Amino acid sequence: MEIRTLERKDREPLAALIRRIETFSQEEQDCAIELVDTALTAGNRDYSILVADRGQDGGGLVGYCCYGPTPMTEHAFDLYWIASAPEVRGQGIGAQLISSMEGDLRRRRARLIRVETSATEAYGPTRGFYASMKYGEEARIRDFYKQGDDLIILTKRL
Repeated sequence: MEIRTLERKDREPLAALIRRIETFSQEEQDCAIELVDTALTAGNRDYSILVADRGQDGGGLVGYCCYGPTPMTEHAFDLYWIASAPEVRGQGIGAQLISSMEGDLRRRRARLIRVETSATEAYGPTRGFYASMKYGEEARIRDFYKQGDDLIILTKRL
């Protein structure tokens, strides 16, 4: 499997992958795909996307992550989206994507990565994944997304 930067040919397969992520609402899917389109725009400096590609014989795109510099900060970055195809979860693809992203961010002299996620039960495995990658809870805003759905802010210092 290859972890590489997004290419124009990846747009439709990546959109199809995003639409298969069961924890993403329709609104989240639309937002994630909008960021893919922005990342493919000439001159884009706000969003970087890495894809996990198994090639045509191995299933094509099976994961991705989208990240970028946090506006008005010194060397802080946001991880906006990370997902892997349901059939490959638990095979280390997310860890490889995070590792590749962190390598890129170290080259950019990043000092901090921030992640926002939900406190709902459906996102429990996601929070466990981040914990395994050494992202720790920095803050929580109660009832942020909706009543009973807290915003959890995770960070990792590089």
